[in-house]
Amino acid sequence: MIVSITFDVEHDCPPYLTTTKGMEKGLPKLLDLMAEKGVKATFFFTAEMARRFPGLVRRVIDEGHELGSHNYNHERLDKLTKSEGEKAIKKSLKVLRKFGDVVSFRAPNLQFPNYYYDILAKNGILVDSSKAVYKGYREGVRFFGEILEVPASTTSSVIRLPWGIQRIIHSRLREPRVYFAHPWEFVPMQKERIRWDCRFNTGDRALELLGRLIDHYRREGAEFLTMREYYERYQKLKRK
Repeated sequence: MIVSITFDVEHDCPPYLTTTKGMEKGLPKLLDLMAEKGVKATFFFTAEMARRFPGLVRRVIDEGHELGSHNYNHERLDKLTKSEGEKAIKKSLKVLRKFGDVVSFRAPNLQFPNYYYDILAKNGILVDSSKAVYKGYREGVRFFGEILEVPASTTSSVIRLPWGIQRIIHSRLREPRVYFAHPWEFVPMQKERIRWDCRFNTGDRALELLGRLIDHYRREGAEFLTMREYYERYQKLKRK
């Protein structure tokens, strides 16, 4: 059984807010939890958050996690021209690669026109995780030209559902099970003027439920992979 825990590291709940409570309080808690559970994750940073919180980027790398790109400042690629999107991607990579190697990408809001695969390849990206099974993607893990696509399995709010409901959902997912969440989900958002599904069970309850998810898969004997590790594995299979 293969599972991935990934995080889209951005300002709080775009486009509704511009605050950074998730960076200041949520991300340190997530890193503490990952260290406690012994799980390596992929953190898709917007370059703007990396620029503003360089110490957190360094902590992600120092603790053995993977650093990926979530574009420059959470620009939706389907709302930009192809040229504008390419500029945003290049700009994000220029900032993020000052911290270390970056070979993984996830588009904001998981909106990713297919013509961006060639752009990612030209800019040294090896693996993308911008498609989503819950949005109708059915191709599974596969290469699009030079880029390996590793789709997300569920929307982020699933990991904040009551455990009894979650367990049913997890049991019905196909492998690999790729989960994602945001640092702002791990600080209390109940009083913010945002969508209801972005408010419920945020804060410490979300952290508790994520820990329970990891423990569940540990008991099942799951292997936790980062995005780079998928690429390394599938590249070997491709060569055979």
